[in-house]
Amino acid sequence: MKRLVFLATLLLLNTTVRAAESRSQDVIQEIPLYALSLLGTPYKYGGNLPETGMDCSGFVSHVYGQIAGIQLPRSSQEISRHGKALEPVELQPGDLVFFNTLNRAFSHVGVYVGENRFIHASSSQTGTVMVSDMNQPYWSKRFDGARRLLVPPDKESVPQP
Repeated sequence: MKRLVFLATLLLLNTTVRAAESRSQDVIQEIPLYALSLLGTPYKYGGNLPETGMDCSGFVSHVYGQIAGIQLPRSSQEISRHGKALEPVELQPGDLVFFNTLNRAFSHVGVYVGENRFIHASSSQTGTVMVSDMNQPYWSKRFDGARRLLVPPDKESVPQP
């Protein structure tokens, strides 16, 4: 009887762990999808809501808050201190990419969506949330680094904000 209870407990634990891993993977996949759903949202300095407009850090904070429940700092430079630093070849959809657009490090942030593209709130190009190609000279010259806030269940954990 004790063995049966032990086996039932192991089965329940294994099912719970797998459900949590599956949910974690779902969240990672939802980040870029939700970000893309905000295409065309107006840019507003200091904004962090789709209804009223967002700046780059407000956009990233909103996406991660809505999908992953992670509360990020308010500036792109502060956000750059969280998660795991990545090399460009390691980028996966949902990772954060940072740029020097104001002659200071980490002054712009967006969400990587794959194929060297990222989504971000742009004040100067369209005045909206848009997708840009990281290979364009403007962005490639200004690339400052990347960070991963969410880690697939089979990888080591990343410090969370």
